[in-house]
Amino acid sequence: MPTKILLVEDDPNLGQLLQEYLTIKGFETDLARDGDEGLTLYARRRNYDLCIFDVMMPKKDGFSLAREVRTFDKQVPIIFLTAKSMKEDTLEGLRIGADDYLTKPFSMEELLLRMKAILRRSHPQNGQPSENQTFQVGSCMFDYEHQTLKNGEKTTKLTTKEAELLKLLCANLNQTLERSLALRLIWRDDTYFNARSMDVYITKLRKYLKEDPHVEIINVHGTGYRLQVL
Repeated sequence: MPTKILLVEDDPNLGQLLQEYLTIKGFETDLARDGDEGLTLYARRRNYDLCIFDVMMPKKDGFSLAREVRTFDKQVPIIFLTAKSMKEDTLEGLRIGADDYLTKPFSMEELLLRMKAILRRSHPQNGQPSENQTFQVGSCMFDYEHQTLKNGEKTTKLTTKEAELLKLLCANLNQTLERSLALRLIWRDDTYFNARSMDVYITKLRKYLKEDPHVEIINVHGTGYRLQVL
């Protein structure tokens, strides 16, 4: 069973980015755009494993939402996200019963690590979501956790960004990986500079995979890339 997350974030770009990132990481993630919608989703489902609430939101702020969620469930873990760094806000979140507190801007990797730590404490048997760590790519075996690509007796050690990009391509095998999504998930911003950087990494991955003629990373004009295995 996938780990169920309720994400309530009023910034549409950040909300979508976090939802996509957590989904790729193996979490079943529901996204609400304000506190009222978040409460409606929680009251309807009531079986979330963890909640992530932005503090500053229209209609109902994150603290108010957390107080109402606590009337349903005293135990569900809650992480607050906020642009504020005032000590009083941190204390208020802890008084409500927050399990953690991240100040924007934060890295998605840091959020993921904190989520997993909380889930290990609250759900010892299933603190880690089901997520593929190894992928067969033609004659190559890609081990994401150890960042290696093995073809026969040859093993290539990948950089972190190479491994993250290859994992996204593998997760969308024979389908188009949107360029903007990859940039936002890995580089956190789809600027021209980052796009040129990703092109360099794509070239490197093609070099690593070229020994298998049945494997190819194809440019999809104006859209992105597709890892194709014939």
